[in-house]
Amino acid sequence: MLEIRRAAERGHAQHGWLDSWHSFSFADYYDPAHMGFGPLRVINEDRIQPGTGFGTHGHRDMEIISYVLAGALGHRDSMGTGSTIVPGDVQRMSAGRGVQHSEQNHNKAGATHFLQIWIEPNVRGIAPGYEQKHFDAASKRGRLRLVASPDGAEGSVTIHQDARIYAGLFDGAERAALPLAPGRRAYLHLVRGTLTVNGTPLAAGDALKMSGVAELMLEKGADAEALLFDLP
Repeated sequence: MLEIRRAAERGHAQHGWLDSWHSFSFADYYDPAHMGFGPLRVINEDRIQPGTGFGTHGHRDMEIISYVLAGALGHRDSMGTGSTIVPGDVQRMSAGRGVQHSEQNHNKAGATHFLQIWIEPNVRGIAPGYEQKHFDAASKRGRLRLVASPDGAEGSVTIHQDARIYAGLFDGAERAALPLAPGRRAYLHLVRGTLTVNGTPLAAGDALKMSGVAELMLEKGADAEALLFDLP
């Protein structure tokens, strides 16, 4: 199975302070054909205007990953964590039995552009947790860098699900392949640029759902940044 979801087909919400594109059903956007893919439940592409953000709100039993593309995202939570997330950072917050947090763009000069990703955990009611790591551009150039995994392999952040997230940057002749184990599925979200995946040309915001595929091949990139999810 190989299914393309074009960027313009996503749900869209414009709140003034927030411009958000929803890959899956979220808030007021409901599409029964796009409720998630395996445990991958949310990919929101958000742009937060200067001096604004998400006020304190709660989550429960969800692995929440933030991936900043431009600007900076200020984070505070009920675990006592205060941090700033910048491009190259991957933040993982395990909501567990309950956590409160806020996210703000403190920069007065420009919008913060980031992806908010939710993955359903394979355990519930755990103590909430937080982790943040930086993966520089060189580590993602022309390859798929593991940035999240169930066991923290290769210095990735640890998520409570049998899922792996890879990030890669591709230009020109750069290419990378990833074998997909039998019974696994993959979801590729093209963050920016253009890229060809298993012969399918993609543009920024496009996504590809795949199952029953032995290998993924990423090639012919132009200023491409991709996130690839290996899912049960």
